[in-house]
Amino acid sequence: MAAKILIVDDEPDMLVLLKMMIETRPGLEVVVTNSPLEVGEILDREKVDVVITDLKMPGVDGIEVLSEVKKHDEQIVVMVITAYGSLESAEQALAKGAFDFISKPFRKEQILMAVDKALRWRDMVRQNQRLQEQLKAGKAEDKAHG
Repeated sequence: MAAKILIVDDEPDMLVLLKMMIETRPGLEVVVTNSPLEVGEILDREKVDVVITDLKMPGVDGIEVLSEVKKHDEQIVVMVITAYGSLESAEQALAKGAFDFISKPFRKEQILMAVDKALRWRDMVRQNQRLQEQLKAGKAEDKAHG
């Protein structure tokens, strides 16, 4: 099953560039929007694994997109990209739950490595959750038989 990546950026050229870069990797499907206000609707209808959002956008910024994504599903990995790469904004994004912070300009390899790392992290979190559920189910079964 393909991993789905949502890209949120108010610059259409950046959306096209990122989509082209990421879709060179087999097994990755990209959904894009230039309206951060659409993120909730997209998450309602699409099973998204990773969100890449610009930090500085008019109206709704990347930190608000991050909050919206985490409200929908804590396990969606969010990466923040910005041309305004200050340590302070990076710390704020990471403190709010961003997985990674990438400054523009970036190289294709940098984006692909970050997406790979994010997907590996997501898989590890899901596997950990499954194992915890199996452990709880096993303990409940032991109590019922004990």
